[in-house]
Amino acid sequence: MSASAQSAISALSRAPALLRRLEWRVRHAAGSLVGGEYRSAFRGRGREFDQVVRYEYGDDVRDIDWNVTARRGEPYRKKYVEERELTIALLFEDSLSLQFGSALRSKRELLLELAGLFALVSAGSRDRVGTVYAAPGRFELRPPLRGRARILAAASELCLRPAPALEAQGQTAIDWRRLHAAFPRHAVLVWLSDFPPLAAEKDLAPERRRFECIGVRAEDPFERALPDLGVLAVADPTSGELLPLDTRAAATRRRHAEWRAQRDQRLRALFPAAESRLCVGTDEDPLAALLRFFRLRMQRLHR
Repeated sequence: MSASAQSAISALSRAPALLRRLEWRVRHAAGSLVGGEYRSAFRGRGREFDQVVRYEYGDDVRDIDWNVTARRGEPYRKKYVEERELTIALLFEDSLSLQFGSALRSKRELLLELAGLFALVSAGSRDRVGTVYAAPGRFELRPPLRGRARILAAASELCLRPAPALEAQGQTAIDWRRLHAAFPRHAVLVWLSDFPPLAAEKDLAPERRRFECIGVRAEDPFERALPDLGVLAVADPTSGELLPLDTRAAATRRRHAEWRAQRDQRLRALFPAAESRLCVGTDEDPLAALLRFFRLRMQRLHR
């Protein structure tokens, strides 16, 4: 066994149970399909032809070189220099509202699963991955690393972070200057957040010019549609208070609809293109949602 393989196995053995489960799913349930969809979704058509290589299951069929395929009797595809390496920036905004959950998992748990999936797929494609963590009063950045073992270690560190205390004060603050300095131009910025409505909104235009920006939002079933369950005792994750919520009251349902519309409007303002937004419910399979997103990007970008 090679040293790199031993290092990757060692890193996986130290990873939290979440990453080990996700690694098993990526390898056995989806395998090369996930990698192929990922490469097609983010690497584009390539800017410069490099060479012709044997076609493998999961590669983009649009890249097949039919002349070479006919001569050699087996499928070959064109490879572009843009495919050699990609840099992924995983930005996890750990706001207090992510601790809400009415289903089997909280929004925070779902976003950490999605961050782990992005890291694993990127590592499998030999890309570089860096992590950025923002929480009330905290901002930490790990520059992009290459190599499966290092990426698994960085993803483990991110997934093992404890949730902020409910009594934490202030909003999350992202140091965009440090982020710009740490990641190269044309990197893929995957921003995982709750994206609640804000009074003062950041203009993401500078980041969209520098990076390929992807917004990933977790949604609870109660956020998508408020159920008619009468009066509920609910805990406000931003204050810790236990409050009565009358789900049947017209005023409550109107405020919920307004909040939902404002939240959707903020996400569209930050990420105008449909293929740059991924919304996943806490009651959904995150791997299946990620595959659908890759396919949507592939269809939109290669039209």
